[in-house]
Amino acid sequence: QVQLVESGGGLVQPGGSLRLSCAASGSIFDIDHLGWYRQAPGKEREMVARITRDGTTTKYADSVKGRFTVSRDNAKNTVDLQMNSLKPEDTALYYCNVRLLERWRSYYDDYWGQGTQVTVSS
Repeated sequence: QVQLVESGGGLVQPGGSLRLSCAASGSIFDIDHLGWYRQAPGKEREMVARITRDGTTTKYADSVKGRFTVSRDNAKNTVDLQMNSLKPEDTALYYCNVRLLERWRSYYDDYWGQGTQVTVSS
């Protein structure tokens, strides 16, 4: 069994910063990539940022490029999202996503955190 635990959401003023963290634990054999998605009310879930396990490749949504930075710690199986210059339109429920291989499986699968709320408002 795999667990993803997120932390770091909250209320912040426009222009402020927040850092989200996600820790994966359990019967993990290998990780392909880690990242963050978000879903605002009335909208579909969208990819925000993603990073490969070796850190060589990152991908960002156009709307967050230059403001958000994704990073990972392989020793701890964690992925962080540093969010700077936050805007009201960044308000959403943020989900951690990890594509990994469990010990007794033969295929990689996506796992999700429970979500952490980020609200940007004055």
